[in-house]
Amino acid sequence: MQNHKLQGSLSSQSILRLAIAIAMLASLSVASISVFIVLKFRDIDNQKLATAAIAIPEIKTVTALGRIEPEGEVIKLSAPVSGEGSRVEKILIQEGDMVKVGQTIAILDNSDRLQAELTEAKAEVRIIQSKIAQIQAGVKQGEITAQKAIIDRLAVESQGDIDTQKATLEKLQAELLNAESENKRYQELYTEGAISASQRDSKSLNVETAKKSLEAAQSQLKKLELSSQQRKKEASATLDQISEVRKVDVEAAIAELNRAEVLVKKATINLQKAYVKSPQNGQVFEIHTHPGELITNNGIADIGKTSQMYVVAEVYESDITKILQGKQVRIVGDIFPQELQGKVERIGLQVRKQNLTNTDPSSNIDNRIVKVHIRLNTASSQQAAKFTNMQVKVIISL
Repeated sequence: MQNHKLQGSLSSQSILRLAIAIAMLASLSVASISVFIVLKFRDIDNQKLATAAIAIPEIKTVTALGRIEPEGEVIKLSAPVSGEGSRVEKILIQEGDMVKVGQTIAILDNSDRLQAELTEAKAEVRIIQSKIAQIQAGVKQGEITAQKAIIDRLAVESQGDIDTQKATLEKLQAELLNAESENKRYQELYTEGAISASQRDSKSLNVETAKKSLEAAQSQLKKLELSSQQRKKEASATLDQISEVRKVDVEAAIAELNRAEVLVKKATINLQKAYVKSPQNGQVFEIHTHPGELITNNGIADIGKTSQMYVVAEVYESDITKILQGKQVRIVGDIFPQELQGKVERIGLQVRKQNLTNTDPSSNIDNRIVKVHIRLNTASSQQAAKFTNMQVKVIISL
């Protein structure tokens, strides 16, 4: 009986010890996990602090490829191409020459023909001007004098005819009076029976004949007077016509003069085109066309204003907002012993495809760029003057 009680007591104690051991193990596990979590988060915080402690370097420059250009870019001098093509007769410059604005650099082979056309047009203007002067002055004075003499001669001739006719009229009037007197006397004699009726009638017939002759003479006098007036009127009208400066003639001549002057201007412009002139001061880079050759798309020559040089940089569109006008720029080229200096003068307004390429083929992708124009200072401009179109590296300060 006692043995059974002892065994039961021992079993209860074993169970209690096992429970205590399990509880202690569980506590140790929880404590270990807590310590692990705390240490883990501490490491994360330390990593964040270490990362924050590393400062990100500030970007102070933008690098790009660029090309050296003269002020205003390179100009291709050419001439208007006619249907048959323009051919150069003379070249008045050499490569490397400095030229001034308005200086003739070449003469085309059509200059002689165009000069002849201008000379002819000017001669036509002078002819028309003389014609206008003649119209405005009227005809020669000799013609006017001659016509006045004709008028005077007609007046004298007409007056002579009239005077002669008047004399004839007076004679006929006297004959009529004599015939009437004779007829009256014969009527009295016939009444007295001294003469026959036939004798009386003959005297009456003489009166009628004298009257008709007088009437005819009077009519002729009127005709002569009217004819004289008409001839004098016609001669005077001719004189007026000779002396008159007609407005319509003057206007027609002036219109003809205007047309001729337009032809002179046209011929002058055409002749000027035969003399190719420089539009600006600059230096001749290259001559493309020589005497006797036709002008091609390359033009006659390339010139540029090398007194002031620029660098045109191709800046990636992602960097263009960082660029400001007036910022300092350094230019690096293999041929220059030291860096060139300049300032950003103008930023382009158009995004383009990149034209300049890097020596690293892997970097020559289809980039989009904006042109930035950099004005070189005096010393750098002088160094770059002989290297138009050279590719350089551009470092723009931000």
